[in-house]
Order: sequence, then C-alpha cells, then structure tokens
Amino acid sequence: MTSAATWTSFIKSIASYNGDISSLTAPPFILSPVSLTEYSQNWSEHVDLLVEPNFITENDASKLGASAGEPIELLRMLAVIRWFVSTLKSQYSSRSEELGSEKKPLNPFLGEVFVGKWEDASKEGKLGETILLSEQVSHHPPITAYAVENKKNNTILEGYNGVRASMATTALNVRQYGHAMLEFRNFNENYLITLPPLHIEGLLAFSPHVELEQKSYIQSSTGYYTVFEYSGKGYFSGKKNSFKARVYKNFEESKKKENALYTISGQWSEKSNIAKGASSPSSKNDLFFSARECEAQHLKVKPMEEQHPLESQKAWAQVADAIRKGDYDLIHNAKSELENAQRELRKTEEANNAKWNRRWFDEVDYSAKAATDDDIFVKLSKMANLSIKNVVSGIDADSSKNDEVETMSHWRFVPENFDNETEIKI
Repeated sequence: MTSAATWTSFIKSIASYNGDISSLTAPPFILSPVSLTEYSQNWSEHVDLLVEPNFITENDASKLGASAGEPIELLRMLAVIRWFVSTLKSQYSSRSEELGSEKKPLNPFLGEVFVGKWEDASKEGKLGETILLSEQVSHHPPITAYAVENKKNNTILEGYNGVRASMATTALNVRQYGHAMLEFRNFNENYLITLPPLHIEGLLAFSPHVELEQKSYIQSSTGYYTVFEYSGKGYFSGKKNSFKARVYKNFEESKKKENALYTISGQWSEKSNIAKGASSPSSKNDLFFSARECEAQHLKVKPMEEQHPLESQKAWAQVADAIRKGDYDLIHNAKSELENAQRELRKTEEANNAKWNRRWFDEVDYSAKAATDDDIFVKLSKMANLSIKNVVSGIDADSSKNDEVETMSHWRFVPENFDNETEIKI
C-alpha cells in the first residue's frame, strides 16, 4: 500500500475511533525519530530570555517596549512573556519547518529520561550553565515531567504535560493537561503558566501542522496577570500562528479588556509588537519579539556511548535509525521489541506488588494534603481563578468541567533526588 493510501486509511480509522487517540499507532512514515521526552528542551532554547528577568532594572523599560517609570515587577512580567513567546515556535512549529510537516513523536516508556545542558553562550559569562531533566512519570496516561535549572542565577522552571486527542471533521483536536511554574529565587518571584489547547490541521492534505487556539494564562506572584488568545489563518482572512496577549494589574482587572496595561500581538512564529493600553499594536509600534531573528540555542547531549539505557536517544536508537532509513519492517520490529520488554516489566512489577520508582519527580495529591495558600501553586491558581483539579490546563476554578473530575494530583520536581543521582549524569 502506498504512503498516501495508508495515510487515508489511518485518517479514516481515527475519525471513527471513540476515545483518546493520542496513543494510537501511526503509520511509520508519519513517525518522528524523536521521543516525546525530548520535547521538554523546547522550553529553554532561548536561555538568555529565560534568565533575563534576573538582570532587568528600571532603566530597561524601553528594551521591553514599556514606558519609563513602570514598576520593576511589571517589567519582569513583560520579560517572562517575551521568553514564553520565544518557546512557542520551538514547541509547536519548528518540527514542521525542519521536517516539512508535523510528525508523531515516539511514545515514551515509563521511566524513560532525557537530560542535557545549555552552556553559557554569553560573552560576559553571566548566564551560567542551564540543565534539563525530563522524565516519563506515567505511561497510562502518558505524562512527561521536566525541570530546567540555572543555579548561577537561582532560576528554575518545572512542570509536566500530558495530552488527549480527538478527531474533528478536518483536524485533530488536542487538549493539554498540566502546567509550568517558573521561579526566580533571587527576588522570590513565581509564575504559573498554563498550556494552550491546539489542533493539528492539514491532515487531509497529507501535511499536518500545529495551530494554537483559545487561551492560556500567566499569573505572577506579584499580582500581574496575562491573558493569551490564539488564532490561525481562516479561509478568507487572518494569519497563521497569531496571538494577542493583554497584561493586567491582576485577575480582577482582566474582566474588562480596557483595563489592560499593555497589549502584545503578532505571530508567535514570526514577529510581534507591543503597545501601551488595550488596543492592538501595529507594525509601527515597538517590536516585542522576532522569532526569525532570535536564533535558538540547542541543548548539548552527551554521546550515545555515555548514555544510560533509560535515556531516550539510546533506548530508541534502533527505532530512530530505522525511521530515518524509511525501513518500515525494521521500525515495526524494533518498536515491538522495546515495547514488549516494557510490558513484561510492568507484568513482573504487578506480580510482585511493586511499582516503578520515579527518579526526580513526585506526584503530590493536593486533596490529601489539604491544599493551602502556603503552597505556591495553590496561591497562584487562586489568584488567577484557575482549577487545581486534573482538568484541561487553564480551566477556571468555577467551571462546570470541575464537576467531572475529583483528582487533583500534580507532578513536582525534587531537586535533592537529582543531587543524589549516581547513574545518570548530564
């Protein structure tokens, strides 16, 4: 059967599938040679922007497109927004540009890890080394937890994400679960970041690509609150990868758009501009971020021969090689061998009444610990009126969707576990 015929058959099968289709086996030619655990690196391919809030002063307002005299906390929020916008191209469109279309990543096995580092690329050496830890903490449902740490500047990003997909008429709808939390310990400031919904277009044209939709949010512990709205190219108008972000003094102020302190808009894969107030900026306003002009800094990963068997690139080496060669029989055989070995391991654990111990992350049950405002996640969620239940990322606390879910467990990074790590090194 030709690739086109196989693709058509696959589309028909998922169109009639009732349930979450993110775990379905895709045709070999649509597979990426990269495991989903490696996607965590996309959060920090602009390390300079990630740690930039540490260096912001009152004199940097113009660099961010802000007016002179703005509070330093607001300037840091604008810097965090610029970093977040920089992550969107890496996370959602870089693969389409490199490979010609979106590919389905390899589905990680429980306990799979991916690690690496970004070396200091600054001339003055102010950035320091930044490390990435990514771990598959759940297989059913698939959940990847990650931590990005820059010890020199006391900055840490941590979070986790999972997805559930369903087929619409001409697109694949994807709902993301989880969130990210960014901490600047030098000035005791924290940010909660939700994950936007998305859909995959171009399925019928055999050229799938990601488009973000609806909203996502950033809540600062200083009160400042940002609402992102996403849209794509319509049949008659609009541009792909479009977004608008409005910054407010707090959540209550966001109930009226005219209360916005600043508005940023443009294309997250291209350029965006910033203007004071609630009106959308034009290209004549200050440039906020240019994805084309800001080159990504890629993660440095140790050679394959130095990697642990649980590390993604080593574990999937045969499968990845077969995908690159287009050897469909070898892809099937190599994938089956690895996945069958994992199934046997899970059966053995079940027979021995044992469970797999996570390396660097713990699952925290917020219902069991009687969540209070002492926990920064709970505090920020309440400030932004966001649910702490295991619902789709960014759901309001008073949404009826909370009635369908009882659990409120979230994955948290345990730094001392990595400090005591003896087997896997960066």
